[in-house]
Amino acid sequence: MDCRACGTQLSDSARFCHKCGASVAAPPAAPGGWRAGLPWGVAGAALGALVTVLLMRPGRTSGGTAEGAPAAAIDISQMSPEERATRLYNRVMRLASEGKNDSMQFFLPMALQTYGQLPALDNDARYHIGVLDLAGGDAAGALAEADTIVRNTPTHLFAFMLRARAYQANGNGVKAKQAFRDFLRNEAAERGRSRPEYTDHKDTLDAFHTDALKATAGR
Repeated sequence: MDCRACGTQLSDSARFCHKCGASVAAPPAAPGGWRAGLPWGVAGAALGALVTVLLMRPGRTSGGTAEGAPAAAIDISQMSPEERATRLYNRVMRLASEGKNDSMQFFLPMALQTYGQLPALDNDARYHIGVLDLAGGDAAGALAEADTIVRNTPTHLFAFMLRARAYQANGNGVKAKQAFRDFLRNEAAERGRSRPEYTDHKDTLDAFHTDALKATAGR
C-alpha cells in the first residue's frame, strides 16, 4: 500500500509512513481543519487547468535541481528559510499538477507557513504565496498578494497573472480579461528589464502569454 500523504510505498503492517510520518489509518482531514471552508473541491479540472497554464512550471529550485528529479535525501535543517520555502512550493505545485490533491493538501499549509516565517518577502515570494493560495482555492488571498506586488512594482507581470487567475476562479470574466490585457500591455517592457524572477519562471510567462492572447482575442 502507499502512504496517503506522500505516496511512499509501505508494508501492509505499517502504522505510520517512514518518510513523512503520516498515520496510515488516519482518515482525511475533516472540513473543520486548516482553513475551514476552503473549496478544496475546486482542485479538480479547474485546478488542473489553473496549475498547468499559469503556475505549475516552477522555475529553478535551490541549487538548480529540477523538482521531481531523482535526488539524494536532503537534510532540510541545513537549508536557508528561502530554500525550504522554495522546496515546499515546488512540491505542492508538482503534486497539484499530478492531480495528487490529498498529498497537495497535506503539504500546502506547511508551504504557506514557511513563507510566513521568512524575514522579508520580495515579489517572487509573494507570487509563490499567491499561487499557493490559488491552489488552495483562496482567490481573495491571491488578489491580496497581487495588490501588494503592484504597490511594490506597479507593472510587475506576476500581479496581472495572479489577478487573471483569481478572477477566473471567482467567475469574474470581465476583470479576468482586463488582467490579461494588462499583462500583454506591459509584457514587452517588463521582460526587457530582465528581472531574475522572470528568468526563473520563463516557461510560465511564455505559457501565460499564449493564454492571454486567447483570452483577449476578439472583442
